Amino acid sequence: MEEHFFQCPYCWEQISMLIDMSQTQQTYIEDCEVCCNPIQMHVISDGTSVQEISPSSIEQ
Repeated sequence: MEEHFFQCPYCWEQISMLIDMSQTQQTYIEDCEVCCNPIQMHVISDGTSVQEISPSSIEQ
């Protein structure tokens, strides 16, 4: 697990999230720790470092 920081697509606050580096590509939903809105996370890694992290809002 590795900590990464990104900006919430709802409240624009800088938040952190632990990323599982054992998965090379993953998509999941996690709530913002500040505003509690759901964020769809798409993460690509090479097994040792994150190559791409794409947080996006989920229209409700």
